[in-house]
Amino acid sequence: MTRSRGRLSRSEDFARVYRTGKSVANKYLVLYYFERLGATSDGANEVARVGFSVSKRIGVAVDRNRIKRVLREAFRANAGSFSANMDFVLIARAPIVDLLESEGFKAVEARLIEVFRKASLFDPGEERKSLS
Repeated sequence: MTRSRGRLSRSEDFARVYRTGKSVANKYLVLYYFERLGATSDGANEVARVGFSVSKRIGVAVDRNRIKRVLREAFRANAGSFSANMDFVLIARAPIVDLLESEGFKAVEARLIEVFRKASLFDPGEERKSLS
């Protein structure tokens, strides 16, 4: 259960983020985001939740799963810089396959950070500020 805690998995969660959230995009990713309001008794508002959508147009299942793994890892590596009461949906666009092949994980991570900065949702110093 703790493994899936930071993920959006239910169709209703994705639909709520698409319907009521905002979006920004770059050449490689589309980011939908939605701020959860109020606390729940199960503590679900403690962590940012993310869901990934990779279309069949991207490629075969192996390619789609690889893109999701890379995006999940890039998000996890920067999780301390995102607001904890948010739901995010990242949609991969076709050029991300070529980016991953040619430039690797760091380039995909940079594009993920770029799209979060575009939405004013990335604060790399947030984690450090809370520790002082």
